[in-house]
Amino acid sequence: MSNAFAPRAFEDFDEDFDLDMGADLTPTPGHAPHPTAASAHPGFVQAPAQSAEERAPLRFTAPAGIAPVVPATPAAPVPDAPADWTAVVSPEAPAPLSMHVPGQDAPVPPVPADAAMPALRPAEPDYDASGYNPVGDMVAGASAAFSPPVTTTPEVSVPRIAIHIFAERQDTLAAADRAAQDRRLSRATTQIRIGGIPAAVEAYQHEPTPPLIVVECLSDPQRLLWEVDQLAEVCDAGTKVVVIGPTNDILLFRELMRRGVSEYLVAPLQPLQLITAIGGLFADPAQPFIGRSIAFVGARGGSGASSIAHNTAYAISEKIGANTVIVDYDLPFGTAGLDFNQDPLNGVADALTQPDRLDATLLDRMMVRCTDKLSLFAAPATLDTDWDISADAFEEVTSQIRSTAPFVILDLPHLWSGWMRRTLITADEVVVVATPDLASLRNAKNMMDLIRQGRPNDAPPRLVLNQVGVPGRPEIPAKDFGTALGVHPSLIIPFDPKTFGTAANNGQMIVDAGAKSKAAEAFQTLAQIVSQRELPQAQPSKMRALPAPSGSKPAGKSLFSGLFKKKS
Repeated sequence: MSNAFAPRAFEDFDEDFDLDMGADLTPTPGHAPHPTAASAHPGFVQAPAQSAEERAPLRFTAPAGIAPVVPATPAAPVPDAPADWTAVVSPEAPAPLSMHVPGQDAPVPPVPADAAMPALRPAEPDYDASGYNPVGDMVAGASAAFSPPVTTTPEVSVPRIAIHIFAERQDTLAAADRAAQDRRLSRATTQIRIGGIPAAVEAYQHEPTPPLIVVECLSDPQRLLWEVDQLAEVCDAGTKVVVIGPTNDILLFRELMRRGVSEYLVAPLQPLQLITAIGGLFADPAQPFIGRSIAFVGARGGSGASSIAHNTAYAISEKIGANTVIVDYDLPFGTAGLDFNQDPLNGVADALTQPDRLDATLLDRMMVRCTDKLSLFAAPATLDTDWDISADAFEEVTSQIRSTAPFVILDLPHLWSGWMRRTLITADEVVVVATPDLASLRNAKNMMDLIRQGRPNDAPPRLVLNQVGVPGRPEIPAKDFGTALGVHPSLIIPFDPKTFGTAANNGQMIVDAGAKSKAAEAFQTLAQIVSQRELPQAQPSKMRALPAPSGSKPAGKSLFSGLFKKKS
């Protein structure tokens, strides 16, 4: 029951109301409890039997007319799960459990070990039985209907930690594997193991626990709580635990939080759900946000990627009104200082040479303030130094700068190296700027294929076609260009040498130098696309005139207008 993804249908109601909406999961005649894999692990202690007079710490009462039913066939594994997982079977699979019910001569037939979890469905035809209350289903449906869908990729930052995941379901294993390959977990070391909480208990009896453990349990709520208590006995102090379970219930969530569990997620999971939950556990409370990094790269030299990056950043800061930072990573030939008519400082160079010393105060001194909402990390633009900087330094500086503003525009040079590859893959948004020619098409195709492969859980890079319509130059049509790349161009900027040349020579942005040009409108559109924000509504300069009362003079004529009227 994640804070971000699982709707909490009963959170706003009283505690008494919550207690009436539970389910009693004690064995009933004709139904056997769901088997677990506890017996397969020698280090796992079986749950002690409880008498009828003992009250469990967490009990539920099923509404009248609801009967547990075991599905005929188990859920099929996810098709995209790794092939080696589908063939793994525990050599010590637990035997099916059987139970003798008082009043019956024959024991209840055992439940197969691979049977799915029991599901609750209304018993037919007792829909009008006394005690049945459909309010819970109505509230849950309304909460799910009015909950806004997650349409944007979350901006999270996971530190360099070790993460151990113990999963039971095939789709959970596949989701964990995709999450481990995601760019947001690139700094973390993730190990995925088959088995639930019993496997974790056995493993940590002989080895220390990592900073984060993700365990899955398909048992009923009482069994899950007992297994969590067993896991707590072998965990080191400070270890965070995320539990994945099949039950979406607020009472279970509260009981797990009371036992010290950091987060509870409801299966089945998506990779981004797991990534966001992990990122939320290690978020810095003193850091109000993590800036969205937007990387601009040219498919070839002279495509205008730097100019588009600077103008888009200026439109985000001045038209949308969001604080923005431009980082010019083209150290020897960067033009950010020229475009904004600022003296180039060694801000980026100093930060890259000493990334371990960066803090908020030092970053503020290195930045140049262009406007109230736009700051600049200009490149030194000098050839006196051979800039041989590691990829880790670029990653650390980018991570530190993201804590200074909601939007960070990365102006990347047209070269290829290890830090360029990593920067493109780890950026929240990638914009490839190309001109409609064959060389740009080939290079853009290679870039997009690489970025798609390294970012399986993200949207594909955006394509911007620049300098379209050069007189006398044969060009690839925009439709054919996008079809070859598998994406539609997000923006097409026409060839306008006069506007761009005048703005560059005067150290101005297109929005100021040519406010009524098509390029200025294009940059405002691109700013809305990459920032995922709308332009603020323009306030009317004049208020609408109220209707004049009956008998009054027509609007627009003063009471003294007749005194100064010229006589003919």
